Amino acid sequence: MFNNGWRKPSDVMSNYLDRIGAGWVLANPEVFNFDYIPAELVGRSDVQNELAAKFATLHSAEGSGRVVITGPVGCGKTVLARTFCRDIQRHLANKRNIRSVHVNCRNASTSMRVVQRILHELAPGHPDRGLSMGELLMSLRRILRKETSHMIVVLDEVDHMLRRSGDDLLYQLLRIDEDQSGKGTLSLILISQEQVLDVLETAVISRMGSTNHLRIQPYSSDGLEAIATQRAIDGLVPGTWSPEIIRLLAEKAAPTGDARRVIELLNAAVERCEFRQDDHSERRLTVEDIHLPLENSPTTLGSNLEHIDDLNSNAMLVLLSLCRRLTKQESMTTGDVEQLYAVVCEEYEQKMKSHTTVWKYLKEFEERQIITSRVATITGGRGRTTHLSMPHYLPKDLSSRLEMLLKKKFR
Repeated sequence: MFNNGWRKPSDVMSNYLDRIGAGWVLANPEVFNFDYIPAELVGRSDVQNELAAKFATLHSAEGSGRVVITGPVGCGKTVLARTFCRDIQRHLANKRNIRSVHVNCRNASTSMRVVQRILHELAPGHPDRGLSMGELLMSLRRILRKETSHMIVVLDEVDHMLRRSGDDLLYQLLRIDEDQSGKGTLSLILISQEQVLDVLETAVISRMGSTNHLRIQPYSSDGLEAIATQRAIDGLVPGTWSPEIIRLLAEKAAPTGDARRVIELLNAAVERCEFRQDDHSERRLTVEDIHLPLENSPTTLGSNLEHIDDLNSNAMLVLLSLCRRLTKQESMTTGDVEQLYAVVCEEYEQKMKSHTTVWKYLKEFEERQIITSRVATITGGRGRTTHLSMPHYLPKDLSSRLEMLLKKKFR
């Protein structure tokens, strides 16, 4: 019987829920969690070498290390410490029994809670309550010596603990071997956005070592590209992404230098690509997938299309030629610009400006953060060329606005 297209509610629910776990693009969701620890840390080899140098004696029975890692949000402080602890345990497995514990001091914001977390990692059945700080520290010493282990204690966001409890715990941890012959029971890694050395007492700074400060800078575009590429390889279905798309993502996140931002952008693009899938969709990330998510983010520039309204008509023609190509491709060369600019000028019956003038327009677009440029070697290694991309705007939207403005200017 004809049913006018009516379907049972259970059928409708089944259809829309079919997307869950479909995996057209996303193969491994875990890769996009901020807590995910990759098999290899990319984009930070120089910092890794510097950190390893702070622990150069850890292979010996009495060796230990200490370091303060600082830097802005998303620069990789936590993943640097976690991968170091994992890798050093494997590297010295045949020489020394090394254990590590990572305590987030935002969650354990007092010195008492921090020690309790450390003990719980070492001995899960250890009582959490009813013991003084002195008794807890004695338990810590006893357990470490009994197991003949070396413990690396990582205190993440340590400034939260310092504000509430001061730095006495740091002093006690640094003195943990004083009542025995020998040394090398414990290493200490402090992580903070702030310059914590400024708030530590002289005695603590003396024991930490004022030179044991590792300051991490924000990621460059290349570093963000390496991170996004790694997550794409590990987390996406092969063939659903391209190096050009990943580079565009990195350039979009570059103003923040934040690894979490590029991971968030990639994850959002994947979600949008998954959302639009049907039997006729191209199952790969596109330029629109990159730009449309997170449009309300305070770091997204593309919502302000009026940014181009004060350009002169000739600059608009050059920008329109860029937009038309970048709607379909992730990047283009400066040579492409002039060829397409000639086509646009013919369309609008305007005389082309000189090469020098076009180059000045491109530099102006870059200063306004409308486009981004990078110099790359031409395939085959003969010469170099400049590649242009538009990481902060959706080219299709910008193109529509330019066509509207140019129509008013030339009517």
